[in-house]
Amino acid sequence: MAQLPPGVRFIVLFTRDQWCRAFIFVLTFLLYASFHLSRKPISIVKGELHKHCASPSEVELNSYKEYAIQIQPVKKLSNESQCGWEPFDKNNYKQLLGALDYSFLCAYAVGMYLSGIIGERLPIRYYLTAGMLASGLFTAMFGLGYFYNIHNLWFYMIAQIANGLVQTTGWPSVVTCIGNWFGKGRRGLIMGIWNSHTSVGNILGSLIAGYWVSTCWGLSFVVPGVVIACLGIVCFLFLIEHPKDLSYSCKPSSDPAMQCLLPDRENFTVPLNHNMAVNGEGGTRMSAISFIGALRIPGVIEFSLCLLFAKLVSYTFLFWLPLYITNVEHLDAKRAGDLSTLFDVGGIFGGILAGMISDRLEKRASTCGMMLLLAAPALYMFSAISKMGLEATIVMLLISGALVNGPYALITTAVSADLGTHKSLKGNARALSTVTAIIDGTGSVGAALGPLLAGLISPSGWNNVFYMLMVADACALLFLLRLIRKELQCKMDQTLFKEH
Repeated sequence: MAQLPPGVRFIVLFTRDQWCRAFIFVLTFLLYASFHLSRKPISIVKGELHKHCASPSEVELNSYKEYAIQIQPVKKLSNESQCGWEPFDKNNYKQLLGALDYSFLCAYAVGMYLSGIIGERLPIRYYLTAGMLASGLFTAMFGLGYFYNIHNLWFYMIAQIANGLVQTTGWPSVVTCIGNWFGKGRRGLIMGIWNSHTSVGNILGSLIAGYWVSTCWGLSFVVPGVVIACLGIVCFLFLIEHPKDLSYSCKPSSDPAMQCLLPDRENFTVPLNHNMAVNGEGGTRMSAISFIGALRIPGVIEFSLCLLFAKLVSYTFLFWLPLYITNVEHLDAKRAGDLSTLFDVGGIFGGILAGMISDRLEKRASTCGMMLLLAAPALYMFSAISKMGLEATIVMLLISGALVNGPYALITTAVSADLGTHKSLKGNARALSTVTAIIDGTGSVGAALGPLLAGLISPSGWNNVFYMLMVADACALLFLLRLIRKELQCKMDQTLFKEH
């Protein structure tokens, strides 16, 4: 009998269950990466929407004054002014660009609270597909303003608001799906790796947008819009919501880290306000958890408020970092966008590191607290060292990205999944979408405030923006102190129990 080819031997080495889990891991990774890919272009294009043009006193040099006046009408394009794209070519451009960020993120924050509740009551595959197709439409709509020579601020704000609302379909859906397929055993590491889709999407979005930003910035939006729409079709064709859809059974596993957050691990349960519903095949299933019931899960409020400030810092970097690099390093929009991807590279390692440490220590809150404690001085060093040259900026981008995005990644993935499948829910897996939406929705309030505050504060100096970020980082740590104390106390109790 002939020996099986190496490729076939590799395939049969794993079970069908393992292959399905790997497939869902990769598929949901790509799906949510496309969401961030479509969000990133606005930060890259900011440097093109407003260009740093010379003042009249600088342009009208005595020796070339007459020549400059002659060629000025030739060099000015019909669809843009000397200082960028109207209406962003005025001195109040930072406030206008901040309004674009705020319109998207405010709509995202409001929509997120509703998205989880709606998502639990609809099939995830249909819900996520519709959101991705709509997101592709509104992302491309922003870029069409370039081709149709649109200079109305409200057009761009409406595109941002609509896109912010439909993008809320993504996160609760993919976290629910990945939580259904993977247990709690090494959830921190698995989701730390999986959550790198955020940084991968940001990097790809920066590179795609940067490729066209200086020549045809409209394509910086149209192409990502097409990408997320195409992946929406892939979602409809291939996404499997739960292992039970393939007749697999999920075995519950214990999680010591989350049990330490319970006030009474033996008797505590959350009043879910749910009823047993009969499905079409005569079986029973839990109805969706109530909003108040989700808030009563131990740790949801604390982690939500912590994420509010952690996401404020992260999204300020997401939307304003390329423009900051342009101003400090005096680079063009494309090079600044390429350089800003290093922050996301650092975020990939930070998310994985946070997951590994939290799995090893079995302390989610303590891991987040440790990284938040280190992030504040790192932000101060970044504001000071980034002005010393390109090499120093590269190093601090990697370090800051790891420390800022580490806690953010851990809370939005492993912590959300832990709380959404908490033992106090008595097996009601449908609560995961609502819990995820509450945590990420609260975080999105900070994500909306960060870029807005940056736009208002930056005219007084970039140093003041960094001071604001350091204060936000300290507030995030403050809201975790009670959970950190409970985790440490729980560990001490376990140690004393073993000694006796």
